[in-house]
Amino acid sequence: QVQLVESGGGLVQAGGSLRLSCAASGRSFSSYSMGWFRQAPGKEREFVAAISWSGGSLYRVGSVNGRFTISRDNAKNTVYLQMNSLKPEDTAVYYCAADVNSGLRLSQRDEYEYWGLGTQVTVST
Repeated sequence: QVQLVESGGGLVQAGGSLRLSCAASGRSFSSYSMGWFRQAPGKEREFVAAISWSGGSLYRVGSVNGRFTISRDNAKNTVYLQMNSLKPEDTAVYYCAADVNSGLRLSQRDEYEYWGLGTQVTVST
């Protein structure tokens, strides 16, 4: 069983920055691939970014690439999402997810076995 706890969300003005953190339980964190997803009101949960167990990263094409950066600190069992140049359309609940089987489909929701409860990000105009 893996528990994930997100933090770092909040209210920020357009153009601002936030850094989300996701702390994971378990002794094998370094072998997990980790992902960030987001869900805006009335919309489906969508992929934002992922980082594999080996450190390779993947980003949602277009809307976040170049503004968001995913990273991990295996010593702290934590994955981060640095979000810069935030836009109102980035407003959503952001969820952290863990893929303990190190699959290859890291942009797909069903690749992940464990999910956090989410943290709200609100970007005002």
